Amino acid sequence: MAPDTTNPTSGTGHYEAGQTGLIVKIPAAEPAVRAWRERLDPSAIAGVPAHVTVLFPFLHEHLIDTTVQAALAEIVGSHRAFDVRFAESRRFPEVLYLAPEPDTTLRLLTRAIADRWPQAQPYGGRFPDVVPHLTVAQRQEADVLDEIEADLARSLPLTTRISSVDLMVHDGVAWRDRTSFALRG
Repeated sequence: MAPDTTNPTSGTGHYEAGQTGLIVKIPAAEPAVRAWRERLDPSAIAGVPAHVTVLFPFLHEHLIDTTVQAALAEIVGSHRAFDVRFAESRRFPEVLYLAPEPDTTLRLLTRAIADRWPQAQPYGGRFPDVVPHLTVAQRQEADVLDEIEADLARSLPLTTRISSVDLMVHDGVAWRDRTSFALRG
């Protein structure tokens, strides 16, 4: 959910109270990425753990009632839990990220949720193809990204099981967990 106007999968650049996002948390990546993200990724500073964004922005918090939550639970629950492997880092302009493989289920989740709520297109519909990724650093020069990439290479590959999609809400200061939706076992 990290905002960056140069990143083709970025957010709006500003977080507002009531703004929401759907993510899959990647706790297995924290040892490798936490220190870099805390320094160089605004979403980490705002309280978002290592993650791959499923849909940002989602609906404003005041629109997320029990009906929306039930529909999200149904959509997410229609997909099986899956494993992803992060074997390499990649780049967008001025952004270093870890690439999940395979990314098919992440793309399907994004599409299914965006199809259900067409007013909540990924990144406001600004990009024709949203690339699933775990942002490590943003708005850095190439030499800094080279240093981070070399450091990350020592921790890769890593594999983790994705078993839920989490709804996070910005309270005006930081991102907070609101609820979690389980993928089918």
